[in-house]
Amino acid sequence: MKDRLRAILGELMLIPGLSGHEDRVRRQIARRLAELGITSRADRLGNLIATLEGDPGAPSVMLFAHTDQLGFVVRKIEPSGLVRVERLGGIPEKALPSLPVLFCVGEGRDVRGIFANKSHHATPPEEKYKVVPYADLFIDVGADSAAEVRSLGIDIGTPVIYEPRVLHLNENRVAGTAVDDRAGCAVILEVARALQAGGKRPTVHLVFAVLEEYNLRGAMVAAQALMPDIAIQLDLALTSDTPDMAHRGEVALGGGPAMSLYSFHGRGTLNGTIPHPSLVSLFSKTAEAEGIPLQRTAHVGALTDSSYVQLVGHGVACIDLCFPSRYTHTSLELCDLRDLERLAQLLIAGVRSIDTTFSLDRDLYT
Repeated sequence: MKDRLRAILGELMLIPGLSGHEDRVRRQIARRLAELGITSRADRLGNLIATLEGDPGAPSVMLFAHTDQLGFVVRKIEPSGLVRVERLGGIPEKALPSLPVLFCVGEGRDVRGIFANKSHHATPPEEKYKVVPYADLFIDVGADSAAEVRSLGIDIGTPVIYEPRVLHLNENRVAGTAVDDRAGCAVILEVARALQAGGKRPTVHLVFAVLEEYNLRGAMVAAQALMPDIAIQLDLALTSDTPDMAHRGEVALGGGPAMSLYSFHGRGTLNGTIPHPSLVSLFSKTAEAEGIPLQRTAHVGALTDSSYVQLVGHGVACIDLCFPSRYTHTSLELCDLRDLERLAQLLIAGVRSIDTTFSLDRDLYT
């Protein structure tokens, strides 16, 4: 399983998919599902949905992760041929200077560029420790005029992402672009493989969602169409095992999957997810029974699609299950394949245990 996860994760990390422009990623995942004998469909937003029919008397499950990544869109092309961009998503501005990027013009036609960084020899002392706002930065694509830039297919609104990269660190760790959330997508494909092979299961809707990094509402559209009883969202958990993050919690890379007990954005978006107690109980007991280490996380400063999915219809029982990740939203995020493997194993066992006796009555768990 770990080798399959390594292969599919690396494959997906190299495919451009800025939020709102996820089509290349969606098409590749659809091909992967077809190889497993699973038919999928896309809605108008671009969500990819596949349904594995199961016991009609059991609560239905929506298992989902987002396909999109953060990045930029072209805002202005200077007469000199330098390009300015608007950010899309939570971009860390301090990590941008000298960073390579990719202008997503079309398959086989994408254009490389670099965020300019003022020559060190000409940087006065008062500027050496200053973070330059993204709006003041520019990208160099090697062109001498706006006309030359446009001849490359770049125009206002062109998507721009961190240049896709995959780095294998030691035996088990993978760094690179869009680990958030191509790792979640890879895990769902592995879960789909197991569930498709047979055995008992509830009806499971696999959703590869769009627009998470933009407005967190792409998965909500899929949920409105599917009306699941349960929704399980896969995304990252912030690790606390580096000196700069030690105060944030107890999640460690390589320590196993994590279950989020509380999330809240806290920066203008009054939303987050407090998981349904039935699902906390389910995955806690499943982890214990399967011998899978399950970490716990509670944090402010981030939220996921589940914060809106939970509000669909009469309410959906939601939980965020996570893989630990370092250096989030940078061009080189880091995860551990052992965590992804254990997360897949937890999901396979947990989902299979949802049957006609599984109750969503909160009073049974609190």
